[in-house]
Amino acid sequence: MPIRRFGGHRSLVSRSNSPKLSYGYSKMNVSKGGYRVFSANSSTASVQLAKKITERLGVELGKSVVYQEANAETKVDVKESVRGQDIFIIQTIPRDVNTAIMELLIMAYALKTSCAKNIIGVIPYFPYSKQCKMRKRGSIVCKLLAAMLAKAGLTHIITMDLHQKEIQGFFSFPVDNLRASPFLIQYIQEEIPDYRNAIIVAKSPSAAKRAQSYAERLRLGLAVLHGAASNLESGMGDGPTSPPPCRPSAGHPGLELPLMMAKEKPPITVVGDVGGRIAIIVDDIIDDVQEFVAAAEILKERGAYKIYIMATHGLLSAEAPRLIEESAIDEVVVTNTVPHEVQKLQCSKIKTVDVSMILAEAIRRIHNGESMAYLFRNIAVDD
Repeated sequence: MPIRRFGGHRSLVSRSNSPKLSYGYSKMNVSKGGYRVFSANSSTASVQLAKKITERLGVELGKSVVYQEANAETKVDVKESVRGQDIFIIQTIPRDVNTAIMELLIMAYALKTSCAKNIIGVIPYFPYSKQCKMRKRGSIVCKLLAAMLAKAGLTHIITMDLHQKEIQGFFSFPVDNLRASPFLIQYIQEEIPDYRNAIIVAKSPSAAKRAQSYAERLRLGLAVLHGAASNLESGMGDGPTSPPPCRPSAGHPGLELPLMMAKEKPPITVVGDVGGRIAIIVDDIIDDVQEFVAAAEILKERGAYKIYIMATHGLLSAEAPRLIEESAIDEVVVTNTVPHEVQKLQCSKIKTVDVSMILAEAIRRIHNGESMAYLFRNIAVDD
């Protein structure tokens, strides 16, 4: 080790690089004021992802208590000092979405009033992300939630596979929208035998860009489903000026508008050859699985001998586990952005991919002021 002299004093300078793990892990730099990682969940099952992230970072989970009062009000009590530190709040979204949102808002506000330097929300699955467009007389709830998070004190958000990338424009602070596709592609390559004989399937034309990104990186073919079993959202996105189902009974005298034709989907068709192939359907969210079940039946009829579903967020609400177990689907692969241990007990076809590695690395890089570009390498715009 070389010895340098500064003002008469000897100093040891090490040329060795710090050891690195996957995604370039190194020890967190705490000289900038320190950092803490908290979980805003009151349910035990939802804290599992936070524990995995802190284990990868080599830190302890921050001391706090989040619970519901007898009158169902949410209460948060932070048990340690956060003054002048970077605070990361990990909030996974269980089935009780609205309670989870209140827990996050109240904890963020508590940390803000406790003089935290920066408050970064780690929200792997961003709730209300499907309500990001104006539909008839509805509202853009996702934009409302973004404003609420900013008001509560958040200064940055780390999330994963937003339903629409344009949601980032709703926020007045930075948003890092990470991707789960590298982990899902790795699963395909390592866990699906003979994946070279597979074909990537989009269950609707709106999902074709995502499916194309997977197909190009895996060097596989592409098929698209179109018709009655396609994504029901496609008929709901016309906005507040959507035409009424029939001609208005009254109008301005002399004003004759063209009659708006009602939408009608054609019978479901498969664009692409899936005969004798493994069909892999990719999407960002799997919640109500009826569309996926219908798609699997059509693919089986067209000659696919195995059906896989790959999705980032496995909400799997209502009767989803039972429907999957009884369907032609062979396996459903989701990440652990949303807790789904109960659903896995009900259905043996559900498999989980751990994404805590990339979330932990994002936390480390943001605290140290490092570039996030490494986490987006080889990621297509449409992914």
